Amino acid sequence: MKGALRNIIYNCKQATFLIEKRIAGKITAAETLQLHIHLAGCSVCKIYQQQSILINKVFTGIENTDFKLDEAFKKTLIVKIKKEINKN
Repeated sequence: MKGALRNIIYNCKQATFLIEKRIAGKITAAETLQLHIHLAGCSVCKIYQQQSILINKVFTGIENTDFKLDEAFKKTLIVKIKKEINKN
């Protein structure tokens, strides 16, 4: 049990996943508890949650077809992402 609790407390990747899942409305009671425990001690994930909720509110109701990226921008973005991923 001690290891499981440690994984919940120190796993920001899981916490951000649960934050997004909760915003989508599909989180279980056990996941809610895990997220609550994590957020009690992680100010970074608390900020992430606040920002994610705000972004969701801003974009709710906007048609996805309104946002289109041109092909040149997409290619540039892919190159930048790959460069950042390969830094580590």
